[in-house]
Order: sequence, then structure tokens, then C-alpha cells
Amino acid sequence: MEQSPSAGPVQIVSITEDHKFVLDEKKLKQILFHKRALGKKISLVSIAGDFRKGKSFMLDFFLRYLRAKDHKDWIGREDEPLKGFDWRGGATRHTTGMIMWSEPFLLSLPTGEEIAVFLMDTQGTFDSNSTVFENAFIFALTLLVSSVTVYNIMHNLQEDNLQHLSFFAEYGVLAIDAYNTSPFQQLTFLVRDWQFEYETPYGFDGGEEVLSDRLRIRENQHHDLALVRSRLKQCFRKVNCFLMPHPGLKVTNRRDFDGRLLDIEQDFKKQLLTLVPELFNMENGNFLKEINGEMITSTDLFEYFKSYCTVFASGELPTPKAMLEATAEANNLAAKSASKEFYIRAMEQHCGGDRPYIHPNQLEALHKETDRQAVEKFRCVRKMGGEEVSMVYQKNLEDEIIELYSNYKKHNDSKNVFAFSRTPTTFISSMILCYFVAGILDTIWLGGINFIFMFAFWVCFFLLFVWLYTKYSGEYADIGQYIDYFADVIWNNAFQPAYSTCLQSAMRSVLGHAKTN
Repeated sequence: MEQSPSAGPVQIVSITEDHKFVLDEKKLKQILFHKRALGKKISLVSIAGDFRKGKSFMLDFFLRYLRAKDHKDWIGREDEPLKGFDWRGGATRHTTGMIMWSEPFLLSLPTGEEIAVFLMDTQGTFDSNSTVFENAFIFALTLLVSSVTVYNIMHNLQEDNLQHLSFFAEYGVLAIDAYNTSPFQQLTFLVRDWQFEYETPYGFDGGEEVLSDRLRIRENQHHDLALVRSRLKQCFRKVNCFLMPHPGLKVTNRRDFDGRLLDIEQDFKKQLLTLVPELFNMENGNFLKEINGEMITSTDLFEYFKSYCTVFASGELPTPKAMLEATAEANNLAAKSASKEFYIRAMEQHCGGDRPYIHPNQLEALHKETDRQAVEKFRCVRKMGGEEVSMVYQKNLEDEIIELYSNYKKHNDSKNVFAFSRTPTTFISSMILCYFVAGILDTIWLGGINFIFMFAFWVCFFLLFVWLYTKYSGEYADIGQYIDYFADVIWNNAFQPAYSTCLQSAMRSVLGHAKTN
């Protein structure tokens, strides 16, 4: 699919020198709030695992597949260098933190509905510079936000690979007990450089044999080992495995290797043609990102990212319970954000931007109905944390909507030409009235009273002059506001009642005349 020339990898999580993680909310928001993704269901495919094991290299083949039109001949030309996420050979770590592709890709479900697909690369774990906390954070955040996580491992699926998942399995069991839903979706073990093809074939079939053997609970097996296996089956909706051959010595031993297919072994390319399309299979029920049984949008995912990073901000590995609470918080925040966005969109359609002025009564009726629908939308979303937690976020939503409505009222009033000119209109009308009354009084020889009206005339003139000066110069804004308030008092207590009385009298006269005829 077409992407802008500037599309590329963007670092959304970085690591400071003192091993603290920093989420770049601005960059993450630019990616997740991309115009292609707004309002659509999403998928996030990520890759994680040990450092220097070819994760970024593999991810660029995912990228090549998503870029291909209709995914035909997606693997590319034999002499085409591999570009996208940065990668290089060697023994030192290259990717740090977490990196996302700057723009989503659009794929179509079998129903024809478009979804937005995001790709994420992660720092390699268990190198000489990584702390235990860093490794846990990277792995935890990857599993929590992804719909499909590719766990990249070398040579064989071993016990330590399963043990790395034990903490998340404990979190998963808590989530199942509390909300009766598996918190994680698809985990794919990608076993690189599989050396035993003579025993177990490459691909998903061979991977299923290996996975079944590794996850089998045996008699007299240690309790902890059996517990990890049973929990993994519970908290992941789908766990599978793919056995991948070695890409060839030209890939691993040549410094100038740039990803051209002609330098890659045929077996590796053959297995790529099986692995990659299956990872992006639109008929896979786990491909779309869900949390608590609800399909989420990219704006929802932004709230989850923030909440998960907050719970890890202390620099210590949180308890599974704390992670569950962070998920519940993000779940409610996402529901509140979606409801608030609904209110804003509805109000913008009627009174936002350059929309014409509408009567205050009509605006209030619109607000009440939209407010009701927004709150109902919040209530209908399946949320975590219980009713008490939900009510706190509902109250926050209602308070924010009240503030938004106040801003919409001010914006609507600013488009009312008469409301804007009420102060000068009031003073000019008062001056004309005072001058007219003073003239009548002078004609019937009541000069003493005439003085009062002429004094009021000059007071109005002076206030009008000062008001014009404050508006023109921008100085003494407070004085201008006091004059506006004084003019409103005159209008509401003198001119408005007189205007309403005259209008009602005229309407009665017209109706009476119509009945007579």
C-alpha cells in the first residue's frame, strides 16, 4: 500500500543512562492518531527476544509483505536490498527501547472492513547492558499491547524460554479469575536456525510437534514447571511455533550483506513465504487487538501504553495485581476518551468551527441529548475494575463534558453579531433615548429634570468611548469587562423586557386581526 516517503521507524520508548524508560507520548500519539487509523479496529504485530538474533531483519520482511500490492510477489526481487527497520550484523546490540513504524498499514477483513495494522520492534534482551528490570519491562509491554507477538529464539525451544513467561502467566491467571477473559492473544515462538530438520520439519507443522512436546505436563514433573505450562495454555488464546532454517553463511558472515534475496538460502526464503502471510492472516480470530473482550481502536491503545508505562515508572517490577489494576485504569480511560470524543464530534458538527450561530435554547437541547448519548456509550462499554471504579471515571467524563459545553457556549455566542455588539448598541440606544426625552422635557419647560437625562447621555457617551479604547488598544481589559457587565444589566433589565412586551403585543394584535377577518 502507498505510504508517504517520510515513513520510517520511530523510537517511542527510550532508555536513559540510569536504566529508566521514557515513553515519548508525542511521537506515539502521532503514530496511533494517524488519519488512516482513526476510528478503525487495529492490530499490533511485534517481535521480541534475545539481542542479536535477527529480529529487525525478520521484521523488515513483515514490512515488505504489508507494502506489497495485493500481497502478490511480496518477497521482492532477488537483487533488492532489504530496507525499513534498521538492522546490521555483528555481536553488539543495535535496537534499543521500542520502535514503531511511523504509519499504519490498511488491510481488509473478509467482510471488506478496513483495519489499521501497526508494526513494533523491541530491544534485544539479556545482553551485557540490560538489567533484569529492562528485560521484564520490554517483554511485558510487548505482550500487553500486541495482538500478535513473535518470540524470536535461537536453535531450540528450551525451558528458560518458557520460564521468561512465568511472570506474565501469573498476571494472566489473575485476569482470567477477575474478568473471565484471556489477557494475551497470540504468541508465536519463532525458532531460528533450526538444526534438526531430519527429525522435525521446518514450518508450523514441525513447530507444533516441538511445542506440544515442550508444553506436555509429565508425571512426576516439578510443580513449578507444570504450573508454567498449564498457565501458558490458559492466558494465551493461541500459542504456536514455527521452525526456521539458517539463512546462510553469506547472511551471517559477510559485513556488506544488505538483505538481498540472492544471498539468502533457498530454504529460508521458502519458509518466509509460509510464515509471513500466516502471521497476517485476516481470518485469524486473534489478529485484531482486543482487551477485556472488546475490540479497541488506536486511540484506546494510546491510553493503555500510558498506563502500563506508568506502572513500571518506579523502576521495580510491579506485581501482577498492580499490572491488572493498570489495565483496568487504562480500560476505563479508553472508554472515557471514546465517549468524550463522541461528544466533541457531535457538537462540532452543529456548532463548531465556522458553523453558523444557533439559538442558546437549541444549543442546550443539543448538549443534553449528546451528553446523554456520550454517558450511555461509556456505560455500555465492557469495563474492568468494578462499578465503583467505573463511576469515578463516569463522573470525570461528566465534568469534562460540562467544561466542553461551556466552551461551546462561548464559541457560539462569539458568532452572534448582536451579542458581540450588545455593549455599543445598548449605550447608543440609551444616548438616543436620553437625548429624545431631554428634548421633550425642554419643550414643556421641565429643564431641571432635563439635566438628569443629559447627564445620563454624557455618562453613556464616556463609557462607550472608554469601551472602544479598551477593545482597540487591548489595554485595561478588566475595565472593558466591567463596562460589558454594566451594559448587560441595562439591556436585561430595561431594553429586553420592553422589547419582549412590544413583541408579544404585536403578535396578539396580528392574531386578533387574523381572527376578525
